[in-house]
Amino acid sequence: MTAISGSAAAVTGAASGIGRALAQELAARGCDLALADRDEAGLQLLAAEIAKHDTRKVSTHRLDVGEPGQIQEFASAAVADHPNLNIVINNAGVALLGNFHEVEQAQMEWLININFWGVVHGTRAFLPHLGRQREAHIVNLSSLFGLIAPPGQTAYCAAKFAVRGFSESLRHELAMAKSPVRLSVVHPGGVLTNIVRNSRTGAGVTDNARRAQSIDRFDAVAKTTPAAAARRIILGIEKNQPRILIGNDARVMDLLQRFRPATYWAVLAKRIEKMAARAGK
Repeated sequence: MTAISGSAAAVTGAASGIGRALAQELAARGCDLALADRDEAGLQLLAAEIAKHDTRKVSTHRLDVGEPGQIQEFASAAVADHPNLNIVINNAGVALLGNFHEVEQAQMEWLININFWGVVHGTRAFLPHLGRQREAHIVNLSSLFGLIAPPGQTAYCAAKFAVRGFSESLRHELAMAKSPVRLSVVHPGGVLTNIVRNSRTGAGVTDNARRAQSIDRFDAVAKTTPAAAARRIILGIEKNQPRILIGNDARVMDLLQRFRPATYWAVLAKRIEKMAARAGK
């Protein structure tokens, strides 16, 4: 069991969404923090907010997880600021709207560089330090779309399935080596964040209404708050759970794809349409 109180955690994508909620909840539970994001202003606001309620040591670091050199610099600075750092949460991620033929190769590479390689580089940068701790934990954010693959998400699914495979294999390696490092991979369902609002649009998408429709559909089905997602992730850390599913939608869809691995989308598409209709979208 990894104790939160008295630990120190590095969190990427900390200025908003699940990352922000994780920072707040971890601090409230007695954990020091190294917070990273491209949004420096958002990080400063978050650090100031935490300081009003908690006395934890908080450092902030500007970071683009698409840049491996910056990740290594972040790891070095975070460990220097927090020598007892023993939790790393690779949370930062982006989204891209468009079917495969509408998305340029460079756009697909941009997303995968952040959503997959950012996780890999973050894990590699911190792992030597974590391996020297008495107990340590890595948390890698995959997605519900690392379990199922809906249309219009080829790049995102490719990255999130890759995070899942990488994380599961590494977890087995760490166990075989009797490492003190535990690893959890997280599969959130619909969480009320701005990831869809902040998404990029494929170069070949010509229908301007599709972006608004995507946001409306996401809002209709996203039921879990970032705070609830953060609490579930922290519970998973405390219990050393290898897989963390967030939300009833993630649990239901995980079961459905197990029982109908080749035909689950026909069922899910109808369900999503009904939910959107009920929400008046």
